[in-house]
Amino acid sequence: MYVLIGGAGLVGLSLAQKLVELGHTVAVIDIDPIACRYAREQVGAMAFEGSAVSTEVLLEAGIRKAGSLAAVLRSDALNLAMVTLAKHYGVPHILSRMRHRDFAEPLRIGGANHIISTVELSVSTMVNAIEYPQVESMMHFEQGQIEVLKLSIPNNCYVAGRSVAEIAQDSQFPTGSLIIGYQPHPHDDLMIPNGSTILEPHSTVLIVTKPGCLHQVIDFIEQRC
Repeated sequence: MYVLIGGAGLVGLSLAQKLVELGHTVAVIDIDPIACRYAREQVGAMAFEGSAVSTEVLLEAGIRKAGSLAAVLRSDALNLAMVTLAKHYGVPHILSRMRHRDFAEPLRIGGANHIISTVELSVSTMVNAIEYPQVESMMHFEQGQIEVLKLSIPNNCYVAGRSVAEIAQDSQFPTGSLIIGYQPHPHDDLMIPNGSTILEPHSTVLIVTKPGCLHQVIDFIEQRC
């Protein structure tokens, strides 16, 4: 896929690097010639020096053929302008970084399919790390209506040695929660478990649940025999 990124700061260059590694063709736009040179020489992306909200620069960078566009410029106003132009030129998938909540609705109206609030994401990550230190990672979906958490199975806990089917049928396991991933050992690939999968001590599980059930899920997994 041809991906256009507005902004060659830390976020823009890191995003470009990941996309290049995944095999995408990436073009970056930035007013800083040094950042553009870095994108070409170190990241392996194309780079266009100029304003990402200039129609001339956007057309030169190939916005008409872009399958996705990410606006990660230094201000919400510039990101909004780039999103609006991307919609005008028919980019099918538009993402934008957002610093201030007031821009959420304008960005949606402007054409952003995905809006990532850097402040809210950072705060949420830190709050979760403080409140749920035993959770290795947590992801939010549908504006926080669904949570996916990664948990280790402690030794001598209630669920160790039991199958996924047994756990799902246990009356103590929160309703609406589901084990969707299983990693027997840290260096093993993550697998999709079935009912007969046994949860071994020190393995890792991915569980999808509702925010209100987080404590119940964690308490259930960690309870001792």
